Amino acid sequence: MALTVYSTTWCGPCKRLKAQLAREGIVFDEVDIERDSSAAEFVMSVNGGNQVVPTVVIETPAGRYVRTNPSALEVKRLLEAA
Repeated sequence: MALTVYSTTWCGPCKRLKAQLAREGIVFDEVDIERDSSAAEFVMSVNGGNQVVPTVVIETPAGRYVRTNPSALEVKRLLEAA
């Protein structure tokens, strides 16, 4: 199972989500969309052409979940359900 958080360095909700996930002991990969143009394109593709962060992708054997600006609780529930 893999968890990826697409974010920027200046995004307040991104910082909050990453801190909450870390407190819960949830391991994730972080991708800065300002440094990775393909990541920015992906984020726009799942957010109606907008660069909305945090965008979270959870890859599981059962499927792929994409959420925009989720709470840490929602991410935790998705991980537990997988």
